This record gives sequence, C-alpha cells and structure tokens, in this order.
Amino acid sequence: MCKVSVVIPNYNGSKYLKDCLEALNAQTFRDFEVLFVDNGSTDDSLQKVSQYCQNVRVHRLSENFGFCKAVNIGVKMSKAPYVILLNNDTRVMPDFIERLVDAMERHPNCFSCAAHMYKMAEPEKTDDAGDFFCALGWAFSRGKDKPVTNYQKPCKIFASCAGAAIYRRELMVRLGLFDEQHFAYLEDIDLGYRARVEGYENRFEPSAVVYHVGSGTTGSRYNEFKVRYSARNNLYLIYKNMPLFQLILNAPLLLLGILIKLGFFTSKGFGGEYWKGLMLGVELAKNGRKYPFRRKNLGHYCRIQGELWKNIVLRLQ
Repeated sequence: MCKVSVVIPNYNGSKYLKDCLEALNAQTFRDFEVLFVDNGSTDDSLQKVSQYCQNVRVHRLSENFGFCKAVNIGVKMSKAPYVILLNNDTRVMPDFIERLVDAMERHPNCFSCAAHMYKMAEPEKTDDAGDFFCALGWAFSRGKDKPVTNYQKPCKIFASCAGAAIYRRELMVRLGLFDEQHFAYLEDIDLGYRARVEGYENRFEPSAVVYHVGSGTTGSRYNEFKVRYSARNNLYLIYKNMPLFQLILNAPLLLLGILIKLGFFTSKGFGGEYWKGLMLGVELAKNGRKYPFRRKNLGHYCRIQGELWKNIVLRLQ
C-alpha cells in the first residue's frame, strides 16, 4: 500500500495529459500511485495515459457522470492514507506531493491542504490560494489574478480547491465524500464546509506549486453550463450546510448576494441561465440531503458564522 493516491478525473482532456502526467513522473516523493478516472471520453485520452505515466491505474466510465462521481470512484479505489485530487489541466512542480504530505503531517487536525495554483498562461499571477465562502452566499478563490508573491505564507482557509489539494482519505469517506448531486462545481466547498462543522481545519500550503490552465473541461470562465450549475449548487450548498437558525440569520445578506449576482450575470448575457440555476437549486434543496445538525457542533457553527461575516471583507478586497 502506498502513502498517497493521486486521483485525476478526466473528460476529453487529451491535450493536457502530457504535461500533467509527466510532471508526476518527476516527483521527489516516490511513494504514490496515480488513479485515472475517465468520464467516457471520446478523444484519445486513454491511449495517452500509459504512454505518459508510470504506476497508473485506469478506471473507465461509460459516460460523463460528472466530476464528483469520478473523484468518489477514485477515492474508493485508493487504500492510501492520503488522497491528492488533481485536475487534468495542471502541471505540478517536482516537490508538489512532498510539500503537501509534509503540511498534513505537521497539522494533525487538518482535513485538507490546498496547493498554490498559478495561472499557466500568466505564471506571475495566482489562480487560487485557498477557497472561501462568505455570508453573501458567495464562494471565491483567494488571490485570483493577483501576484503570486502576495500569497507565500501558510494559513488556514475555508476550504481547499479540489483542482490541486490533499485530503485524509479515511476522514473524507467518513464525511460522505463529494455529494454527487453537485455533478460539478462547489462540491469542494461543500465537503470543506462539512469538515469545518465537525471541527477540522483546511489549510493552504504555498510551497506546493501547481500551474493551472483553468476551465480545461468546460472551455471558458463563463458559459451557460458553468453559470447554471454554479447557481444551482450554490443554493443547495447553503441550504444543506446551514441549520435553520443560521439560514434565518443570514437571509438578508444571502438575498442581497443573489440580487448582485443576478445583475452581474445579466450584464454578461447569462442572467437567464443564472435564474434557471437558482430554480434548479430550489428543487435540489427539496430533494437533497441536509447535513445533520448536532448540538456538539454548535461552537463550530458559531466560529464558521464569524468567518462568513469576515470573509465579506476579504471578498471585497
């Protein structure tokens, strides 16, 4: 049994695989395996996997079941204590795995640790330095498009971006893995939120560097699919993870956040898709799973609420 399983979900990502997989071959940390879960790709992804990567296990799905199911299958295939989730449109530095494992072992109460994601096309700029969630109901990537030099200190974050992060596998399974109702988008915030409710922390490790193309599967930062699913999942995430008292407390800010987003996406030509996503989110909340409230976690909820207010300021900076 190896110490780390690197899970790479893939859908028609053939053009990215050489950079992604060859960078894993060059790792200074060697006690790992690669689990490649293909979501019914129609390109030549599967032919390229074994060509570019050593020590890889491949699981092929018959169709595109979404990011969440592909990752969950990979995690279930693993027997390692640590799982690293990695997007197919990335290129990691040689000490990437070593740095993430070291960060986890230095912080035993840490559920996940996010790498520092640099923009592939503009490597002087940050793509993600930890994910956050605020009382407006907005999830956001800290440091997006800002200089990478601004984010060189390890710190606690709200949740890790699943595009490049390490998790404790046993705890991940105990928390229920990714909620496959999400299909894609915000599933990592949802999982990180659940870990926080249970008293664990998520961290950012700037020395674990990964270059990221971004939107390698969907093709653009804003598109109909992404806007609709993000709006749907955002509403579901709020309903699922906030107990009733927290929903009531945040209701005015959450409504304001929805109206601001509706205006923003309308200006981008996606107002209709955002509204459709919200309606789908209402239906998903009716039929989805609400995370159970336990009195023993009340103190964790209070700490999270304080962060949700504080993160409004962080989002506006």
